Amino acid sequence: MITASETKTPRLVTALPGPKAKQIVERDAKFMSPSFTRDYPLVAKSGHGAMVEDVDGNVFLDFAAGIAVCSTGHCHPKVVAAIQKQAAELIHMSGTDFYYESLPLLAERLGKTVPGSEDKKVFFTNSGSEAVEGALKLARYATKRDKMIAFYGCFHGRTMGSLSLTASKSAQRKGFGGLLSGVEHIPYPYAYRCALGHTAETCGAEILETLENQIFKRLFDPTEVAGIIIEPIQGEGGYVPAPKFFLQELQRICRQHGIMLIVDEVQSGMGRTGKWWAFEHAGIEPDIITSAKGIASGMPLGAIIAKSSVMTWKPGSHGTTFGGNPVCLAASLATMDLLEGGMMENARKMGAYIFAHTADWTNKFKIVGDVRGKGLMVGIEIVRDQRTKERAGDLRNAIVDSAFHKGLLVLGAGENSLRLSPPLLIDEEQADFALRTLEECVREAEKKI
Repeated sequence: MITASETKTPRLVTALPGPKAKQIVERDAKFMSPSFTRDYPLVAKSGHGAMVEDVDGNVFLDFAAGIAVCSTGHCHPKVVAAIQKQAAELIHMSGTDFYYESLPLLAERLGKTVPGSEDKKVFFTNSGSEAVEGALKLARYATKRDKMIAFYGCFHGRTMGSLSLTASKSAQRKGFGGLLSGVEHIPYPYAYRCALGHTAETCGAEILETLENQIFKRLFDPTEVAGIIIEPIQGEGGYVPAPKFFLQELQRICRQHGIMLIVDEVQSGMGRTGKWWAFEHAGIEPDIITSAKGIASGMPLGAIIAKSSVMTWKPGSHGTTFGGNPVCLAASLATMDLLEGGMMENARKMGAYIFAHTADWTNKFKIVGDVRGKGLMVGIEIVRDQRTKERAGDLRNAIVDSAFHKGLLVLGAGENSLRLSPPLLIDEEQADFALRTLEECVREAEKKI
C-alpha cells in the first residue's frame, strides 16, 4: 500500500468513507461534543508534507492544512525532531512563574519579523482566541479606555471576549446571552460586493467616513476607544483582503486619536501570504498583533506581539499556565527556521503560480464570481449568477464534498467561498493536481444549476 510519505498526489483505495472511518464517525457522534462542524468524513491517521492518510489507507492532498495551521507540512522531520528533543528535556514549567531560555529566544525572533524602529514584546498563549482576548485586555490597559471597534465578517474567536469582536456567523453567537459591552461593528471593505462599485484598490473610503463622521460622533467618542481590530485578510469571512489604502488610513485614524490598531494575523500570518505578516503588503505598523495557527506547525501556541511602549502591564495583570509551553516553543523555533529557509518564499512563488492559473476562472466558469487573496491564502467565491452575484453556498458545499471524494482536502470560508490554504511546501505538481480537481468539481457543480 502506498502511504502518505511515499506519494505527492492522492491514492484512494476504498469508497469514502471507508469501513474503519465509518466506525469512528459513529463513535464520535456518540461521545463527542456536537458543536464541531465537519464538512466531510475524513478520519486522519497520519500525515507527511502535504499528504494525509486516513484510517483505511486512503491518501489525500491537503489544501486545508488543519485550517492553515500545518504551515511547514504535516510532521516535518525538523519540527518532529525539535519536539522530541524538547519533550525529553523539559515538557512544562509555566513561564508565568519561572524562566526558561526558549521564551525570550522565540519572543526576540518574532519581534524582529515585525517592521518598525520600536522594540517589541511578546506574550505567549495557547490559541488564537486567547491571543485576541489578551490583545483586548492589553489595549484597554494601555489606553485606560474600554470601547472596541471591529468589522462585520471578521472572526476573532469563540471565547466570550473574542466572540464579542467576532461578527462572522450568527450561529457562533446564538444562545450565549449578553457579550462584552462597548463593542461596535462596521462594514469590512469587500471589493467584490462593494455597493458603490469600487475596485479592490479603492473600496472602503465610505466606511472610513462612517467611522469618523458617524461612529465617533454619534456612538463612541474616539477618546473612549481602546482599539480597532481588523483581519488584513478575512479568514472565516471568505478570504477577503482589505485594500492597502484602507489599512493605511485606518492606521492614520488610530494614531490621530491614540487608539490601538490591533491586527489579527492568526490565519494570515507566519509566511502564508509570502511575507511574515499580511499587513506588510500595506506598509503599516500595528500597535498589537495576534498570531497563532501556523506559528508552531500544529502545536498549540499563540502570541500577542506589541510595541514595547504598549506592553507595559504590571506583574499579575495577565498570565497563563500553558502558554509558551517549552515543547510548543521548540516547534515554533523550528518552524521559523523552515519559513526563513525557503518556505515563505515558496508561499509567494506558489501563490503567484496558482493565481496565474486561476486568472481566467471567472470567464471559464459561470459560477466563479471572484478569485482573490495573497500567497497561499486563496479565496474562490461561488455564485449562482455572475451578474447578480447571488451567493451559492450549496454549490460551494458540493464542490468541497466532491473534492474530498477525488482525494483533495479543501474547506469553505464565509457563506459561499472556497479557501485554499495548503502547507507552504507544496510544489507545482501538487498545485496542478489541486487546480485540475477543482476544475472538475466546479464543472460538476455548474450542472446543478
